[in-house]
Amino acid sequence: MQPSQGRCTAARHAPAQRAAVAVALGLAMAVTAGCGSSTSSPPDPYAHLTKPPTYFRTLPPGTTLPSGARCARWVRARPIAENKGVNAPYNQTKGQHVSSDFLASDAPQADQTITPRIDGNFTGTTAQILRWAACKWGIDQDVVFAQAATESAWQQNFLGDWTTDPTRCPAGHGLGADGVPGQCPESYGILQNNYPFEEAAWPGIALSTAMNADVTYAIWRSCYNGDEIWLNNEPQGRPYAAGDLWGCVGRWFAGSWYTSAADRYISRVQDYLSERIWLQPTFAHTLPTPGPGAGA
Repeated sequence: MQPSQGRCTAARHAPAQRAAVAVALGLAMAVTAGCGSSTSSPPDPYAHLTKPPTYFRTLPPGTTLPSGARCARWVRARPIAENKGVNAPYNQTKGQHVSSDFLASDAPQADQTITPRIDGNFTGTTAQILRWAACKWGIDQDVVFAQAATESAWQQNFLGDWTTDPTRCPAGHGLGADGVPGQCPESYGILQNNYPFEEAAWPGIALSTAMNADVTYAIWRSCYNGDEIWLNNEPQGRPYAAGDLWGCVGRWFAGSWYTSAADRYISRVQDYLSERIWLQPTFAHTLPTPGPGAGA
C-alpha cells in the first residue's frame, strides 16, 4: 500500500498535526484534537430523528458516524430515479473489505476506526449510492454530487490518468488492453480512484460504484479528521489541519494541501456545486472530460 490514496499522490510519514477548528461549507464547528489524546466522541448527530434525513451534511471530525446499514435504510426511504443508465451493472455490484493497514501512512487511529468500515455494501441508483457514501462518511451530499460530476460526470466506467508504465496497470488492464495503444489507465470509476495507491481495494473500485464512493470518502474522512499526517511533508499553500472540507477535496486530486493544482480542482468542484450540474437536463448525456488541472 502506498503512503497516500487518491489521485496524483505521493507522500511519506510526517509528525502529526491536528487542529481545533472545523469548517464545513461555511459552518464553523469546534473540534478538540491532538495526536495521541483521548477525548469523548460527540453524541450521535442523528439520535433525535424520528424519520430518515432528507439531506446529509458534513459532520465534525471525530463525530459518531452512522453505519452503512443505517444509511442504506435512510437512502432507500427516498427513491431517486437513475440518470446514468450506463452505471446499471456497477450499481448492482457490492464491494469488499480492504486490508487492515489500508491507511497505514495515516495516523494509527485511521486504520482502527475508518478502515474496518469500508465494504461497498450497497446497491441502488447512482444518486442513491452517492448519498449513501455521503451519509456513511459524514460529508455534505451536494459536495459528493459535485465532485463525482467533476471526476467522471457520474460514470463508473470512466478510465483516466493513462500511463505507459506497465507496473502501474492492474491485472487484465495491461498496456493497450483498454483501447489506447501502449497505455493503461491508473484511475477508475465515478470518483477516479487510483489503482497504484489503492491496490487493496481492487477490483471493487472498478467494478462497484458503491465501493468506489465508499473508498473515496473513507479517505476524505481520514483527511478531514486530521489523520493524513503525511501531508505535512508535501508541498503546502497553508498548514494541514483537521476540519477543512475543501482542503481534503483538493488533496484528492493534487495529493497536496492548497497548492495551485489543488486550488484549481477545488474551484472546479465548487463551480459544479454552485451550478448543481447533476440536476441539469443535459447531465444524463454529459460525457466525462479529463480532470481539471491535469498536466499543469
